[in-house]
Amino acid sequence: MPLQFLRHGKIETVEHFAPDTMVLDYLRLTEKSRGTKEGCNEGDCGACTVVLGEAVDGKMQYKAVNACILFLGQIHGKELITVEDLAQGGKLHPVQQAMVDHHGSQCGFCTPGIVMSLFALGHCTRKASREDVVTALAGNLCRCTGYRPIIDAGLQACNDLHDQFDDGSAAALSKIADGDLWVGNEDQFFAAPATGKALANLVAHYPMARIVAGATDVGLWVTKQFRSQKQIIYTGRAKGFASVSNQGEALFLGAGATYADAMTALAACAPDMGAIMHRIGSVQVRNSGTIGGNIANGSPIGDMPPMLIALGAQLVLRRGENERRIKLEDFFIDYGKQDRQAGELVWAIEVPILGPRQQFKAYKISKRFDQDISAVMAAFLFTMDGAKITEARIAFGGMAATPKRASKTEAALKGKTIAEAMSITLDDYAPITDMRASSQYRHETAQALLTKALMELQGAEKTRVLA
Repeated sequence: MPLQFLRHGKIETVEHFAPDTMVLDYLRLTEKSRGTKEGCNEGDCGACTVVLGEAVDGKMQYKAVNACILFLGQIHGKELITVEDLAQGGKLHPVQQAMVDHHGSQCGFCTPGIVMSLFALGHCTRKASREDVVTALAGNLCRCTGYRPIIDAGLQACNDLHDQFDDGSAAALSKIADGDLWVGNEDQFFAAPATGKALANLVAHYPMARIVAGATDVGLWVTKQFRSQKQIIYTGRAKGFASVSNQGEALFLGAGATYADAMTALAACAPDMGAIMHRIGSVQVRNSGTIGGNIANGSPIGDMPPMLIALGAQLVLRRGENERRIKLEDFFIDYGKQDRQAGELVWAIEVPILGPRQQFKAYKISKRFDQDISAVMAAFLFTMDGAKITEARIAFGGMAATPKRASKTEAALKGKTIAEAMSITLDDYAPITDMRASSQYRHETAQALLTKALMELQGAEKTRVLA
């Protein structure tokens, strides 16, 4: 089945394209729609922001994404909206008009992406707060105007937004066949299976193909490292692969669940996790990037694995019809090496729900608050009996070649009161020095974060007793 998507109110069909074609290149080079700009080409600056519309239960949902690191095949079955689509009959769209009214644009290079981020926000809420606008714009960098007039424009436009975009697009999208997408030949293809079974079987059949979920990492291999991808299997259309469900004792996350999909459920289980996820990438990145993808790439500085390891998460791996379960901490073998066989998929993550005597703490240390890679990522799970620690699970990112537990420190904490635990030295790691932090900084910061977690634990215990 060829690639099909909704564009300008009509179904566009693309029968031939290189598997690693990016949406931004399609817009600027093929369609000649050059309102969408190329800036950083790595999903940071937001100049390339476009909006994807998807029909959910007959209604349209709109999400901002970075076109520069989005493969063209990923938009199958969706509506693609760019800045050129907003103004109608010579009249500016309400978001564009608000930018004019508040003098929110100067050079104009970043403005199309800013407008599209605010457009998506306006379609997500009827009453946007200042915090909503700031969050929506965290992935759009502008150095000309200053952010106050842009935020003012967002507050004007994103409160009770009315425009020409409505649920009529859902009917048009329903005409696109809901089958497996395959464009190319045996040697060079972009495939997007429509079911989990088809996905697992295809990956097993083409074990050397590149598996793509959100492309927030693989996209940079193409745009920054110029690594051609000849065979791509996209997971985003497989039904059930992105499911999120509370199963009582554990939260089940399909590996294709995006940060945006999973954030509410994970924050309900562990508030600190929600706070950290709010700082992972931008809205555009969280709308595309997946929990399973963050695990599968095996990064030693990924933010999710340390938190999930501390919580005792299990990983479900699948090859064809066969599944196996392992502890998440055992998945990471060495730098760039994971316990995943050829043709095997990271299928799901099972996250235990916190018990009544458990406290979870997590901290991200980075140079910027938003959109930055961690220098140190720390996660702590304490099981308590009054003021005594009966069990501790501690995991760090950025301290070793893989996300790693602090086993020696965990053993030292066991059976200690919180006061006794304050004197324990964290000595499980020999971190490296790189552009983000020195070895000494990482070591001292990790120790300080252990102390911070214990002090917060002590405060929580006092509050419980007084209550």
